[in-house]
Amino acid sequence: MKSKNNLYNFVNSMVVTLPTSKNLTINWNYGSMLGMVLIFQILTGTFLAFYYTPDGVMAFGTVQYIMYEVNYGWIFRIFHSNGASLFFIFLYLHIFKALFMMSYRLKKTWMSGLTIYLLVMMEAFMGYVLVWAQMSFWAAVVITSLLSVIPIWGPSIVTWIWSGFGVTSATLKFFFVLHFLLPWGLLVLVLAHLLFLHSTGSTSSLYCHGDYDKICFGPEYWNKDSFNIIFWLFFVIFSLFYPYNLGDPEMYIEADPMMSPVHIVPEWYFLFAYAILRAIPNKVLGVVALLMSIVLFYFFVFINNYTSCLVKLNKFLVSTFIISAVVLSWLGQCLVEEPFTMLSPLFSFIYFVLIVLLMLMYNFSKLLFI
Repeated sequence: MKSKNNLYNFVNSMVVTLPTSKNLTINWNYGSMLGMVLIFQILTGTFLAFYYTPDGVMAFGTVQYIMYEVNYGWIFRIFHSNGASLFFIFLYLHIFKALFMMSYRLKKTWMSGLTIYLLVMMEAFMGYVLVWAQMSFWAAVVITSLLSVIPIWGPSIVTWIWSGFGVTSATLKFFFVLHFLLPWGLLVLVLAHLLFLHSTGSTSSLYCHGDYDKICFGPEYWNKDSFNIIFWLFFVIFSLFYPYNLGDPEMYIEADPMMSPVHIVPEWYFLFAYAILRAIPNKVLGVVALLMSIVLFYFFVFINNYTSCLVKLNKFLVSTFIISAVVLSWLGQCLVEEPFTMLSPLFSFIYFVLIVLLMLMYNFSKLLFI
């Protein structure tokens, strides 16, 4: 029975009476876990922002001040930095699950999800720079320089972001403001993502003919989502016992604009894209390939196939795609020498071929039954 309170009706339709497929497994928890991690990152990040100073001279010292002087500052910083890795772990699991279930059939949900992914990548990069350590400083120099390949306006855009002719305190302040504001925009986009999802329902391996053939989301799936507590327990244990295992040693050395690290490596969740960028000697083509490694997935929405899917072939292609992405991530942290310089272009080619094959398979399975 509906209430006169519109807000109550909205929340009720989102988390209680929402018609849901009968066989959503633990793999459908990734989305709810991502929402929890996003809120967690916003809360810990807001606390850290109270004590952080976005200045090139003071930024690195401010991080040390948070770690050693601010009450419980160390635990907030450790949770926030490792929380970024936790977010990307579940983000990639969420994307891989969507590929296995061919969730790109839900066009608005798929496109909003990909946009969230791109914005989260930008958000994570800017947060990485805020530490103002050797690796993050030079990563900022390398990544922002890539924008210079944009025709006509490229050099002007780089100068505008740098606020000068190099990465300086003004650049750091620019990144800090964006890093603080962007998550609030992400919250709005996540809400839109949920609305699009709830208007169509989730994809599942069990075909449901209509809402009458489904069950209510609550309380049945509240119990399933409570399994997230187990993941949080592992996260807390890992963060407290191995707080720095996912970081680079160069991240504990203050930025020196006069001397770059011998081997510049991004965080692990960007390694596959970095390997693709390095695989192509031409700077312009490398940046285009880097962008297309994500943007290509937008093209899945142009194929309308709601009739039949070659499930086993799809699972094989997606599994092979995951293996190629993992190998590319490994190659991204390897030195620029043989045989890695030969393997990177090879697996970059395999990566793009598999995406195209997934699209062709998706379209071909429709043509079989016309």
